[in-house]
Amino acid sequence: MNNFWIILFHTFISKLKSKSFVVTTILTLLIVIGLTNMNNIITFFDKDGGKEKVAVLDETGQLFEAYKQKMNAINKDIKLSKIETTKDKAIEDVKNDKYKGLLVLSFDKNKLPAANYHTKSISDTALSGDLENGLQQLKTMLVSSQMKLSPEQLSKLYEPPSFKKTALEENAKTEEELTQARGLVYVLLFVIYFAVIMYSNMIAMEVATEKTSRVMEILISSVSPIKQMFAKILGVALVSLTQLSMLLIVGYFSIKENLKSMKGGFFEFFGFEDIQPSTIFYAVVFFILGYFLYATLAAFLGSLVSRIEDIQQFITPMTMIVVAGFMIAMFGLNRPETPFITVTSYIPFFTPMLMFMRVGMLTLPVWEPMLGIVILLITIIVLAIFGARVYKGGVLMYGKSNSFKDIKKALQISKND
Repeated sequence: MNNFWIILFHTFISKLKSKSFVVTTILTLLIVIGLTNMNNIITFFDKDGGKEKVAVLDETGQLFEAYKQKMNAINKDIKLSKIETTKDKAIEDVKNDKYKGLLVLSFDKNKLPAANYHTKSISDTALSGDLENGLQQLKTMLVSSQMKLSPEQLSKLYEPPSFKKTALEENAKTEEELTQARGLVYVLLFVIYFAVIMYSNMIAMEVATEKTSRVMEILISSVSPIKQMFAKILGVALVSLTQLSMLLIVGYFSIKENLKSMKGGFFEFFGFEDIQPSTIFYAVVFFILGYFLYATLAAFLGSLVSRIEDIQQFITPMTMIVVAGFMIAMFGLNRPETPFITVTSYIPFFTPMLMFMRVGMLTLPVWEPMLGIVILLITIIVLAIFGARVYKGGVLMYGKSNSFKDIKKALQISKND
């Protein structure tokens, strides 16, 4: 057992001290800080302090002030400037970046507001959408005035109908609970996806790197394959947990610092305050089991590689399975009860993401997620036993890798050893 812990901590410390880990961690932390401070960064580099300057040419002579009031209510960061110059001159100013765009207000044939928006690129759909929304509100106000509708009548006209949703299943989630669960499931699916992609590759690289240095020939004679394989898997798991913890802590405090005005704290602000404890429990369980499932697979695939350059060739099929599971889970967020999602959630390599998604979105009987956990445990055990045999023979194989035909060869070597 001492050999197990020696390999585990050696793997953990060596990866923790490696330049690649330090550099990627620092870069990722900087990206997290940058993303959580994106509004401040954009404002800092924006010469207008985050304001969008739009020139307005009011050909009617009547609409600008009313339109400006509507736009102030929609988006205060849009600064409208009434101009008295010609349209051609204003367009030149837009081309020279004096204004973000030029909005020409006019009347249509029914004497209702119309507009023509000129800008260098129409890629900024948010700005043009707000301008159009303001014009729509102005048009509604003028039409209601022509029809002599009172403000009360107008508010009733646009008041949404009462539409209640009632779930007939016992203990079914409410719409608010579904919204909260969807947000948490969405976030954790990304965490599972990126953790499996990043750290499974790290395990395969670790095995392949030691194999190329012929260290394996010494280790394999003194430590059993299962101990050695899981020592490396747990060592990289500690590295991944260290890195993820750092990212989560920095991200949490960075967001909290930028949202000092948020009411009720971090989790309440993002709508996670009523998340059921069982959802958190299943998130942790399926994350851990999913990690070990793919980590075990990556370890014995890495043992088949004789050259580091060949790792991607062997890992690609596993990566495609992870991507497929993630894409199915994204589809299932809106339709988690479909038979296709239900069936695929019991396929071991999809279970960590799909079963967790179903647990978060639906009210399932306890036996369903429990069955998913049992399937994962059995698959991990079978994969570990089979993987250990492949691992034992694979680490002693050198020369050119011949794709997955090497699995059979590795099994033969392990039997003869």
